[in-house]
Amino acid sequence: MSHLVRIAAAQYPIDEPSTLQAYLDKISQWVAEAAARADLLVFPEYAGAEAMAVFGRDINKNLLQATFELQTLVPAIDAHMADLARRYGVYILAPSLPVAAADGSLRNVATMYGPQGFVGAQRKRVLTPFDKQEWQLTAGEAYTLFITPFGLIGVAICYDVEFPLQVRALCEAGATLILCPSCTDSVAGYWRVRLGAMARALENQCVVVQSPTVGTAEWTTALDVNCGAAGIFAPPDSTLSNDGVLALGEMDKPQWLYSTVNLEDILRLRQHGDVRGFSDWHLQLKSGGG
Repeated sequence: MSHLVRIAAAQYPIDEPSTLQAYLDKISQWVAEAAARADLLVFPEYAGAEAMAVFGRDINKNLLQATFELQTLVPAIDAHMADLARRYGVYILAPSLPVAAADGSLRNVATMYGPQGFVGAQRKRVLTPFDKQEWQLTAGEAYTLFITPFGLIGVAICYDVEFPLQVRALCEAGATLILCPSCTDSVAGYWRVRLGAMARALENQCVVVQSPTVGTAEWTTALDVNCGAAGIFAPPDSTLSNDGVLALGEMDKPQWLYSTVNLEDILRLRQHGDVRGFSDWHLQLKSGGG
């Protein structure tokens, strides 16, 4: 097992591809660029829904109709992501997208692929009002641990990272790296997710990677405004990072953000860092006395 991992987090722009092939070609270009410098590529929440643009603006006036049309493209998108991971020998957290179950219910799914193919999938567990009311999504239930050569990885999709117990469960199960694909339509939304990501890194003494959508898209009501910057965060520690920011992208600019992280350093922090936040978690649960 290699604890050294080269990470690439996408600040991914939402465009208006006219065909499925145009969307797949764009993804291919992004992967080709990052695979030259990274072992683990992270795409944002709902970046897979960009493919809804191929159905035209009239259909996209009705978000649910466009979402169910999108289901016809999901197998091709999944196959393409798996092929890219095999071709470049990298691990890819693919752009998340709404996926219909057999009963027709929709869930926001982020899937990881590796050189050997499918690794696992995480369904968003805590839904925003927009997720529930406009997209009519159903919350996921189970946690997923992704087994990789770098160790165990967890995924907290956007709003999920704002809830401490979710990420705590993943870290207690062995994760030292948490991936947070995000999609926010305001600066406030971006900061909620970023602060959540940094707080989870602090309290669990782990690394959290945020990957946002950026830009504007007039063709859709779901991805019309996108704000954010990619970030790779760690617990502040005098031996690692004074402010907990290992890398930070330029706000709202399409780009890849890179950082090389030694996850063994994170494990060492839990035992020998300035503080012992991970192992001291239970102390907050003790009843006060006096």
